[in-house]
Amino acid sequence: MMIVIDGDYGEGGGQIIRTALALSALTGKSFQAENIRQGRCTAGLKAQHVWCVKTVGGMCNARTDGAELSSSKLVFEPGALKPGDIKADIGTSGSIALLLQAVMPVAVFSPRPVKIKVIGGTDGRFAMPFDYFKNVFLPSISWIAGIEAEMTHRGYFPKGQGEVKLRVSPRFSIREKEPIADFIKRVRASCPRICLTGQGRLIAVKGISHASPDLKARQVAERQASAARKALAGLGCRIKIERQYCDTASRGSGICLWACFDAGKTKPILGSDALGEPRKSSEQVGREAASRLLDEIKSKAAVDSHLADQLMVFMAFTGGRIKTSKITPHCLTNKYVMELFLGECFEVDKEGVVIEAR
Repeated sequence: MMIVIDGDYGEGGGQIIRTALALSALTGKSFQAENIRQGRCTAGLKAQHVWCVKTVGGMCNARTDGAELSSSKLVFEPGALKPGDIKADIGTSGSIALLLQAVMPVAVFSPRPVKIKVIGGTDGRFAMPFDYFKNVFLPSISWIAGIEAEMTHRGYFPKGQGEVKLRVSPRFSIREKEPIADFIKRVRASCPRICLTGQGRLIAVKGISHASPDLKARQVAERQASAARKALAGLGCRIKIERQYCDTASRGSGICLWACFDAGKTKPILGSDALGEPRKSSEQVGREAASRLLDEIKSKAAVDSHLADQLMVFMAFTGGRIKTSKITPHCLTNKYVMELFLGECFEVDKEGVVIEAR
């Protein structure tokens, strides 16, 4: 039976498609998405979304219809999982990390190890930077699979041309023709739940301040880092922000910060970032990222507002409970999509800012 998804539900963005692709591949359930990204300035599928369809489709021998630029409708009919080496060139500065949002759940529960190489944008607007993906997101699922990730080239808007490589070694693999309910039961019997509810003690703040080589003379990376450090000085913990200048196809800069905590059995990490833009000083960029991180720390949450919806896909399999700084539209949209495939599996406490997988 074909699952019908309203692509304009909730926040109405590409996340609906990315989550649907991952769950379709793992459950073997086909879907049809309509009204894709209708609320956006440029409605329909963009290059990054098309490559999500192509990449996940290749991982499960899927038949697709509508996987083209500006398409407002997509049909995806998965076949058997076929893990192997993955290569995707988005061809624009479309977000590598967002493409990986669709790929990672399939790779993590794949029958065999998966190698991934993606070319596109590593740092762009409205998308988590790769530094956040590697230093905040990946540690949060590190016990589910062995994951090695490296960025060999950084890519800014508009040309992109960043390059990222990953190797995923699953610890809990779905078996051929295994019912999804049986797989979830098997994972929950042996995999630790994702339980992040208390911050614990702040240990350190780390970060990466980066810029293209043509901005080195203006010390952009150093100025971003210095401004962030000053804004965070009151935390009273160790602060280490690395400064990088990387060969890039386009001019750009940015900074990613993450706060590391010790809560005993868990080690929460909260992240934030900011991107350089015309008429925005390097100091503004650094202070912006620091201010966002301070807000997350002050919330007393163990999961930042950008990480929560990403963890939900994995929590559906492992079970768990997280306290986040904010229940975002992305969280509620993810809940909508996942429950179309898996049935009711989440409880969201908006007042307590807690999400629990049943």
